[in-house]
Amino acid sequence: METRLESAVPSGERPVRFTLLQKLIVGYSALALLILAALFFSAGGLYSLNITAQDIANKHLPAINSLTDLRNSLIAQEGYAGKYAIFRSSEFRNLFQQSEAEFLEKLAVLEKSGRSADLALLKSHYEEYRATAARLFAGSEQGTRELRRQAAIIFTELDQFYNALQRDLQAMLENANLQERFSIALTMGFSLAGLLLAMIIAVTFTYRTFTAVGKLRQATQRIAEGDFEYDPKIPAGDEIGALAEDFARMAVRLKELEQMSLDASPLTRLPGNIAIERVLNRRLHDEVPFALCYADLDNFKAFTDNYGYVKGSELIRLTGEIIYEAVKADGGADAFVGHIGGDDFVMILSADNVVPVCEAAIKAFDAEVIRHYTAADLARGGIEGVDRYGVQRFFPVMTVSIAVIINEAGEFSTATEIAKAASEIKDYAKEKAGSNYLISHLRKKPR
Repeated sequence: METRLESAVPSGERPVRFTLLQKLIVGYSALALLILAALFFSAGGLYSLNITAQDIANKHLPAINSLTDLRNSLIAQEGYAGKYAIFRSSEFRNLFQQSEAEFLEKLAVLEKSGRSADLALLKSHYEEYRATAARLFAGSEQGTRELRRQAAIIFTELDQFYNALQRDLQAMLENANLQERFSIALTMGFSLAGLLLAMIIAVTFTYRTFTAVGKLRQATQRIAEGDFEYDPKIPAGDEIGALAEDFARMAVRLKELEQMSLDASPLTRLPGNIAIERVLNRRLHDEVPFALCYADLDNFKAFTDNYGYVKGSELIRLTGEIIYEAVKADGGADAFVGHIGGDDFVMILSADNVVPVCEAAIKAFDAEVIRHYTAADLARGGIEGVDRYGVQRFFPVMTVSIAVIINEAGEFSTATEIAKAASEIKDYAKEKAGSNYLISHLRKKPR
């Protein structure tokens, strides 16, 4: 029997495929990129943390320590100035100046903290403090009270500066913590993705390789046994696909069989008009004698009008099975069965097999069709109904008529021509009562 195996890729449109080596290179290149990405983000995270640590160690911690020293220095200066105001001893002035030098030194350390605006204001107030101290040491009586007021301002600014540095430090630590978690998450993500990719590559490569080899082995045995419908589904393009060259000699045949079933009937699963025409044209082209059998059901419309569309469809399906089985049993290896549509079927086979096939199909149909009528209708021999012209009349139990055209070499030139001749013979066959077949060796309609 002629069948079809569907081709997934049209001729001339084969997708580009990689060899096994290329697949491995692509897969492991992706794996290497993931590993490099994991290393990059890990190193970047460590570098960022290191920069943060250095910034804290070199700027913020010294600045915070300097603020403590500045506060202590300012307290000492206040004490020395107060003692000088009482005792007028140059020793307290010298001690004040030493503390003053330490204060300026610590201010220089604070300049590295990056808060130049706050520091400028602090330096400005401290210069005013120094100027007031200088007036005190020069003999001014109002210097002590003004020094205390200015010192209070500087203490306040030192506290504010200290709090600002603490906030900056806290923000840097939180940012470092976020960077650490982010780096760890990315590193773990890329590492796990790389591990997963490696497992997928290994499993997929191993599975596909061994599966393809097994399919190729099985397909070779199946096709060698004559099972041309078997499709191993091995993609071409790699080394394993190259082993499938044993199937190349079957490609034309498989493609032809595949296309013949593109228009298969969804009801009977038999090939449709495109396949029928292709088979007829090929047989005509080969100029080998063959028989075209055109089968049609008589009184089918009246049956469906009376019993319904579902019963009619069921009977068409069963008719297709009956004809198929008859051809399968007696039609020969190169026989073909097609469903034109509705209640029309086609058989293409050797002329020597026409009689046993037609008789077997008619016998099986007559035995089956009576199962689909009610006992009352069978007792009457048919059903009452309206014909296509709207006339009420009696329709006998359904029968099958088969018109047979025996084509000799060169008698017909096209599929349309021989199909038309078979249709004309069918009209004569339907004029005879009961199921029957009519064989014609003539191209023209019998007289």
